[in-house]
Amino acid sequence: MHRILKVLKNPLLLVAAIWVKLSRVIKSDKLYLRVLYFCRVLRPLSFSNPKTFTAKLQWLKVNYNKTPLHTQLVDKYGVRDYIVKTIGEQYLFPLLGVWDNADDIDLEALPDKFVLKTTHDSGGVWICQDKKIFSQNWGGVKLLINNRLQTNYYPVGREYPYKNVHPRLIAEKFMVDESGNDLRDYKFFCFDGEPRILFYASERFMGGVTKFDFYDINRKHLPFSAKGHPYSGKSLDGVKNYDEMVEIARKLSKGFPHVRIDLYNINGRIYFGEFTFHHDGGFVPFIPREWDRKVGDMLRLPSL
Repeated sequence: MHRILKVLKNPLLLVAAIWVKLSRVIKSDKLYLRVLYFCRVLRPLSFSNPKTFTAKLQWLKVNYNKTPLHTQLVDKYGVRDYIVKTIGEQYLFPLLGVWDNADDIDLEALPDKFVLKTTHDSGGVWICQDKKIFSQNWGGVKLLINNRLQTNYYPVGREYPYKNVHPRLIAEKFMVDESGNDLRDYKFFCFDGEPRILFYASERFMGGVTKFDFYDINRKHLPFSAKGHPYSGKSLDGVKNYDEMVEIARKLSKGFPHVRIDLYNINGRIYFGEFTFHHDGGFVPFIPREWDRKVGDMLRLPSL
């Protein structure tokens, strides 16, 4: 009922859902993105003179982020070689295995706790904290994983880096922060190799609404957020290894007009999370909306 009321309040959500269903048959990237952007952002999309952050991300999709390096960096397995060469293996979560499909996994060979991730998309994560319980549901989990491995993530958002990623499944070591809280995930918005904004999500698994907070690189809280996510009011003044995280984000983002570098800070150690070239697909403007333009001013589009 809630979803029906939401659609009735904003019929463009229904149009967007239908448009996404047609994504595989719509060949023109610009046409597809213009319609989807208008339905979700409620503004027309210009490819000739984009001004806002979300609009410039659409421009980058169509005109720039299409190299083999972009593909490697969004591949959760392929990126590991890049991390080793750029900042060092010590920043990677320990790898337990890699497979082309879930049927090849021998659960008995894995530890009691581990994390499974699909390598070719966004959000494909399964956390095992008790292998005995996890094994009881393994048949259904395998079905979900293998179905996901057959899906190309590219058409829905036209994010080219994902188009040619080899679909695989990896297992990584299950990590716990000594505080007992969520794993601390810090997302750095970098522009021309310089971190400018920091995004921190908290209270993700506490039964309520996840809190979103944005800060400038000096850890000053910024007066904007993402739709539906209130501020937490947390201060980052006591974050360990903050300067090291900033330097890592700087090294990893070098050579890109824009990329979001996600890092975990666990028990005083930093671990690489992921490269994200199109935050929220470029379809979720900041609130208040004036910040979509302010952050957009930080992104200098490259010459073609």
